[in-house]
Amino acid sequence: MIYFQTGNKRLTNVSPELAATRLRQYREAHALDANALELFARVVEAGSFSRAARQLGLTRAAISRRVAAMEQLVGQPLLARTTRSLGLTESGRALAARARAVREAADAARLVLRKESDTLQGRLRITTMRAFGHSVLAPLLADFGRDHPGVAMELMFTERRVDLVREGVDVAFRVTRKPPEDCVAQPVLRFRIGAFAASGPLLSSPQDLQALRLLMLEGGAQTWPLQWRRLYGDVRSTVELQPHISADNLEVLIDLARRGQGVVLAPDFCVAGDVAAGRLVDLLPEWDLPIAEGDCVQAMTLPAHTAGVNARALVRMVARSLDVRSAVPTRSPT
Repeated sequence: MIYFQTGNKRLTNVSPELAATRLRQYREAHALDANALELFARVVEAGSFSRAARQLGLTRAAISRRVAAMEQLVGQPLLARTTRSLGLTESGRALAARARAVREAADAARLVLRKESDTLQGRLRITTMRAFGHSVLAPLLADFGRDHPGVAMELMFTERRVDLVREGVDVAFRVTRKPPEDCVAQPVLRFRIGAFAASGPLLSSPQDLQALRLLMLEGGAQTWPLQWRRLYGDVRSTVELQPHISADNLEVLIDLARRGQGVVLAPDFCVAGDVAAGRLVDLLPEWDLPIAEGDCVQAMTLPAHTAGVNARALVRMVARSLDVRSAVPTRSPT
């Protein structure tokens, strides 16, 4: 039995002549065009599928499939994959030099087009968590609006998960460890949750919070067991805490803390200005309160072939402004 396979299709019981003809037709239809060569060059330069996916606005799975298709076309592996990095095979090195020339030509062409038309136009629909939107995103959107006055923005503040396609959203800012598989996620801000009050003294451990008036989100009247984590070292402390005042709006709780009404548990990005100005004090600077969703705000868009240029421009601007690498101290592995 002779079979011939192209992509996901397999033909069985075919003659050698028909198999050769189908293979030639498949390779002609899926030639290594400029787009494929440019993608290969960018994967090589990025050093990993994940990094290349973020740079190109594609999913990691899409990058992997396209490289696999190229390898099938040339009939031999181009990349030597490990769990940590990518390396080039001998064939990959030969192709990479030519692919680099294609990528450089494409970049030069885009630069010319960008100079001819570098103003953004149209609408941009954005959704974000209220706390992040109020404390961090709003000033950045003001800068973006000044730079791109032709873009009309629509903001939706909500804590629920939003379906970008179904609800027509261009960019979603969310705290999540597992972004949807059909979205491209760009980390933009790491944070820690701490305990902040209008005055000190600093606390020796999270257990000291039990003696203070606490301001907590949606806590009700019940007691909550919260596990705190020391920033350096594998040290944890579980504390039973009951709110003195609870609310569904973090900005209100922060304002109450400024007025001396208690200790608010909040992400550091919500109170950075208050701490810098001396209006609030970080009572537990060596501890944080981890949450299941993670400690990083991610900007999520659809893949590049679907996401608009406005969305990609906003994500680049926010990521560059916040610089995720310098947000919080690096923790020891736990």
